[in-house]
Amino acid sequence: MSESMAVRCPDCGREHRYAAPAYPCACGAPVAPALDHRAAPTAVTHRTWDEDWVTVRCGNCGRADQWPHPELGCSCGTVLRVPVAGALRPLGPGDAVETTGADDGPRAAFRPVTIRTARDAVTAVALYLRWLGYQDIRRADQRQPAGIGLAARGVLAQVDPSVRPASLRDVECLWLTAMTESTDCVYFSLAGYADDARDRADGLGVSLFVLDLTGTPQPMNRAATELVATGAST
Repeated sequence: MSESMAVRCPDCGREHRYAAPAYPCACGAPVAPALDHRAAPTAVTHRTWDEDWVTVRCGNCGRADQWPHPELGCSCGTVLRVPVAGALRPLGPGDAVETTGADDGPRAAFRPVTIRTARDAVTAVALYLRWLGYQDIRRADQRQPAGIGLAARGVLAQVDPSVRPASLRDVECLWLTAMTESTDCVYFSLAGYADDARDRADGLGVSLFVLDLTGTPQPMNRAATELVATGAST
């Protein structure tokens, strides 16, 4: 974990102690962005993919990956984006992540991210896809009827943080989009799936996962169970 620093809210003036959370690299080493002690935090007024993620290089294996940009919630209600040190450039939807020193050995245990918001759900899925072995994770170019799309090399993932079960149409739309891009597809839902959606996913080979509030995806069909066992094939 990175060294803690004082963060003052620009709206109410309250001062907080903050340390960026560490996330597991594919090699198993914890990775946390270095914080910029000289720059001031900014209030988050709207969200974009470019601003919500930063590129951090693992000090153990040299692999560079996208991780959630450090944020802090002030008691006044303001969400603060904590400045990051170094020349770390957020990656956009069309950018790729450089990876070096990837480890083909056994995967370390997945470390979930607690889900409180829709953004947390996207973060949890992005980290899980990376844990499975997918690379170049980014925001998907094509929008789906429900939720938020993520794309990686060899897979298209749908993150549905709504409180209604995913429908047959939701699953079929994801599958059709993946077919046009000649890639596999995975659906992550907080509220589960309608019975006909699960039946259709089994027939189409769509991997279904349910996200619990701890941020741990649970496989819901055979395709998902096989994906967890084998990891990414790319």
